[in-house]
Amino acid sequence: MATAPDHSATTPYDGAAPHLNETTTRLRPIPPAPPIPAPTPRRAAGTVDLTPVPGTAGRPFVRFARPEHYDDSTTRLRPIGARLRPRAAAAAACLVLGLGLIGGAATGTLLTGDDGDGTLSAQAAYRDAAELWHGIPVDRLFPRTLNGEGAGPGGADRTWTRIGVAPDSGCRTAFDPLLYKALRPGGCQRLLRATYTDATQSNVTTVGLMFTSADAETAKALRTRFTEDGLDRRPDLVPRPYAVPGTVAADFDDPQRASWSINVLTDAPVVVYAVSGFADGRTVATPEPAAEAMKAGATDAAAQAGLGHEAQGIADRVERGLRKAVQKSTEQPS
Repeated sequence: MATAPDHSATTPYDGAAPHLNETTTRLRPIPPAPPIPAPTPRRAAGTVDLTPVPGTAGRPFVRFARPEHYDDSTTRLRPIGARLRPRAAAAAACLVLGLGLIGGAATGTLLTGDDGDGTLSAQAAYRDAAELWHGIPVDRLFPRTLNGEGAGPGGADRTWTRIGVAPDSGCRTAFDPLLYKALRPGGCQRLLRATYTDATQSNVTTVGLMFTSADAETAKALRTRFTEDGLDRRPDLVPRPYAVPGTVAADFDDPQRASWSINVLTDAPVVVYAVSGFADGRTVATPEPAAEAMKAGATDAAAQAGLGHEAQGIADRVERGLRKAVQKSTEQPS
């Protein structure tokens, strides 16, 4: 009877590689590698692959198109910034060019005074208006006849006829001392005056254009002082009339002043004023501003006679004629 080997007496393992018996030990054969499937042909971008996927019971799936920046030769995505940077640079260049053109146009406007619609700028028009009295015929500044539609009391029509034009002169003798002092900050280049009478020759009115040497800022300050401080309504600051010898205005002097209007322009270096009175030479104790004499319900003699309307109506129409002359003189030829 054979006995089982006694493993207890086996020599302990000393770490050496075991001895292989080449005649009895065989290596386990390596199974063959599975065949490599043939590559699936690439489909055109954007097509739908309807081939069933294993395990999906024949359900189709969708393959998305290649990205826009796909590189067929390297199968790598090119950075989008590589194409966007040139576009951004081109857009920035266009922006800079556009701003340059706009800035150049604005600079040209400042240098030439052209505001783009064929006329000079307001600053140039203001400067040119100061020289108008040299070249504009007197009949344009002071027409022989002025039509005042709706300019009389109650909206009645008025017609005024020029009876005399004063020689151009300085300003000192044309105003009372206090009024001359108030106007002096604007400077006085020249004063033009004319006297009119109404259709009935009952009233007479002197209208004046005082051309100043003031710049636009000074003119605005002078106007503010007259309107806000009430200098245009003070009875001790009334312009003097121009008496025309041999006419119904022969006796039109300081005591005959009944109503007046005074306006400091800011778009031209000019002060427009008018003063009216009775043609029969009657005196008036206290002149009344045209704005007060034109109010409904005014009962004093000047208001009842419409002298406030006379002064304001004639001043308005002469001022309109002046503005038209300024506009025509500053228009650039097309």
